[in-house]
Amino acid sequence: MRKYSIEERFKKKMKILFKKDKKRYSILLKKMEEILSCDEVTHYKNLRAPLQHLRRVHIDSHFVLVFRHDDASDTVLFYDLDHHDTIYK
Repeated sequence: MRKYSIEERFKKKMKILFKKDKKRYSILLKKMEEILSCDEVTHYKNLRAPLQHLRRVHIDSHFVLVFRHDDASDTVLFYDLDHHDTIYK
């Protein structure tokens, strides 16, 4: 299991999600555990410039989780979760 950290903005979104949509919150936690426990993080899709240092994975059908993997320290930094239409703006 890798080390991880969560951006403050993302923590706030997680609290709101926990209050409003517990099902999606549990799906999010399972996906985060999957990312942390998988052998190779490189199979998740890279984003294009200027966000090329980030990766993404779909949560549910319309939501995207954006994260970064640091190879040197083998840590994952979870950045943001939002609807597919608004996450890249």
